[in-house]
Amino acid sequence: MCGQTSLQQLQRAMSLLGLAKRAGAVSSGVEGVRSLCRSGRAKLVLMAGNCSVNSEKRIADCCAFYRVRLVALPFGKEQLGHAIGTSEAAAVAVGDAGLARAILSCLAAEESKEKGGN
Repeated sequence: MCGQTSLQQLQRAMSLLGLAKRAGAVSSGVEGVRSLCRSGRAKLVLMAGNCSVNSEKRIADCCAFYRVRLVALPFGKEQLGHAIGTSEAAAVAVGDAGLARAILSCLAAEESKEKGGN
């Protein structure tokens, strides 16, 4: 599974996101994310904590309409972009189910630690 500390779990999730990018299973940016959702291939959408209100609404509405899991991250566009090898990314969609599950597993473990769980 993922590492023991919250930081390690986030780093592991971002490493898996980089792996998904290298596998060609990632689309980034608001329009790229919306396009992958519309095509039915998006399994998970990750959104930076500092994306604009307009972008946040467009992404959230699209994910709700196409029933794609949306996770708001506790860090900004720079860190999300760095994970996929770009300067910035407001949002990233993952199109591979296995990698999406692995990323969610790391993020869920990190979230449970924040809420006081094991």
